[in-house]
Amino acid sequence: MTTSVRALLAFVLAAAPLHASAQVLGGDLADLVRIRDDVTSRRVSSHDRSGGNNDRIENIAVGETREIFNVPGAGIVNHIWITIAPPPPELSRNDIVIRMYWDGSDFPSVESPIGPFFGQGWDESYPFSSLPLAAGPREGRGLVSYWAMPFANGARMEIENQSDQTIQAFYYYVDYVELPALPEATGRFHAWYNHELTEASPDGENEWGTLGETGTNPGGEGNYLILDTRGKGHFVGVNYYVHSPGPMWYGEGDDMIFIDGETRPRLNGTGTEDYFNTSWSPKTLFSHPYYGYARVNDDVGWMGRTHVYRFHISDPLYFDEAFRFTIEHGHANCLALDLASVAYWYQAPPLAALPPIPDRASRQPRPFTGVVEIHRWRHEWRQNRGGDPKLWGDEEAPE
Repeated sequence: MTTSVRALLAFVLAAAPLHASAQVLGGDLADLVRIRDDVTSRRVSSHDRSGGNNDRIENIAVGETREIFNVPGAGIVNHIWITIAPPPPELSRNDIVIRMYWDGSDFPSVESPIGPFFGQGWDESYPFSSLPLAAGPREGRGLVSYWAMPFANGARMEIENQSDQTIQAFYYYVDYVELPALPEATGRFHAWYNHELTEASPDGENEWGTLGETGTNPGGEGNYLILDTRGKGHFVGVNYYVHSPGPMWYGEGDDMIFIDGETRPRLNGTGTEDYFNTSWSPKTLFSHPYYGYARVNDDVGWMGRTHVYRFHISDPLYFDEAFRFTIEHGHANCLALDLASVAYWYQAPPLAALPPIPDRASRQPRPFTGVVEIHRWRHEWRQNRGGDPKLWGDEEAPE
């Protein structure tokens, strides 16, 4: 063994106790060297109990709720894998809701459409890769979570079919470790979905000052809500889904984060793409363990659908009493956008009920706009300027 290898091994072994104090059960490479006591690996899955190959739940009816996981005692879920048939868009995973309950609670700490939770927006299916979540081959149909999900007194998961057709097949693994008890100061995993069709400014969609002087919004009034929770914990990330009906850049909206009941944001951002660690109005697929663009529009300008994500793995946002995360929809909330998000965070018991998520009707994807709609807008613009057949398109409005 070389001197450098001995030094590295000594560092890893010395660091392992520090990792143990900082993590519930580490996924850290250094932490993997530790041999553990009183940890039992367990799995609940859709495997065929007869030993055959029918390894799935079948025929989940419209409106039916099916429990997929229910275990007693203490432990930590550390891996979930799911795939569903038929695939999108025939069966939209935006219409299947997943809920997770910890410690015998009668209300969920996780509630979200299953597609958006795993990084799949709208009624679509596409590859997505990050550290805690992924949607893998084929065509984003394998849904994966590596979030650690602790429980002290039992855990339960269920899915509800809110679509208008039968779920023919639902395959899954839920892997977890069984423990005598949870370590002290262990938070509970939470996730919450929101959706809103935002309103344009009464003065028009004045992004980039195209219609005149821009407004101000120092206090975040009218911002889109990503999360509003009370208690003690830390925020660990968001999947953010944007559908823009127009070609103007949608991302001048600033993130504004209010902590512990403050009336002005403690954390002020400089633009949507800036919060998501990108820059200069991107339209590029990009994948990093902590952030990226999993889906970008291929339409005129920034018209269409974009999925962007950021996970606070090494930089959680901490709160002692309350946490409210908002973001503008365009500068000073000037744009009409179809927005959806899933927020992820850990919170200390006692747990509190989440607000209800938007219903299926309000979650339905908006139709695409495109060159036909732009042509119609151009016609109306010409008519509003007297109908001159030689108008080119860049003429100023008459005085």
